[in-house]
Formats: sequence, C-alpha cells, structure tokens
Amino acid sequence: QVQLVESGGGLVQPGGSLRLSCASSGSIFTIYTMGWYRQAPGKQRELVAVILNGGSTNYADSVKGRFAISRDNDKNTVHLQMNSLKPEDTAVYYCNTRALVSGLKIYDYWGQGTQVTVSS
Repeated sequence: QVQLVESGGGLVQPGGSLRLSCASSGSIFTIYTMGWYRQAPGKQRELVAVILNGGSTNYADSVKGRFAISRDNDKNTVHLQMNSLKPEDTAVYYCNTRALVSGLKIYDYWGQGTQVTVSS
C-alpha cells in the first residue's frame, strides 16, 4: 500500500548537478530510514546515502563532499542533491523507504528507479 515516486533523473555533463526527489505515500505509521541506492550495468546495487530520524546521514565514500541527502518529514519525501557529477556516477538510482505500515509490518519499499547519465 506504499508507493514511492521518483523524479529528477536525466542526462548531465561531467561537473554538472542533478536533484533527485522521492515521495512516499500510503498507510505509513513510521518511517525509519530513507535513502538512495544506485546500480550500474553489471555491478551490484550499492548504498549512496541514507538519512535517519533526527537528520543523521551516511554517505558512500565515493560521493562524500559531492552529494547531500535531505528529508521532508511532513511530505515523506527524500531528496538527493548531486553536484560535481562524474561519469562513474552513471547508474539507475532507486529510493528506499523502510517503514512501519498498516498491519504492524516493517517493509522496505523501492521506487521505480530513475536513470542518471553523466556523459560529455
């Protein structure tokens, strides 16, 4: 009953910026974490950034200093500001929400994925 809708992906030149957004909706009682993962062709899906209640954040070493995750609790929305993009950032980006939902169940929910391509 929870849906995650992503937006903001696209094609950008190296050094450029993109801002991804993901809105969660449905019968959500509590959101524990919200985050972003990415998967490049032929590679494992990896954690990019995660934000916890209270605003604590964790980042993959490869994106520290370039990416920033933020959260709007009123809208159950998470953003990923991506600056100084590199070709190696090219991947499908998935947002993730770990939430307590109706029925007292905790699930991981995933967005549909949005393509980010960094190329000249």
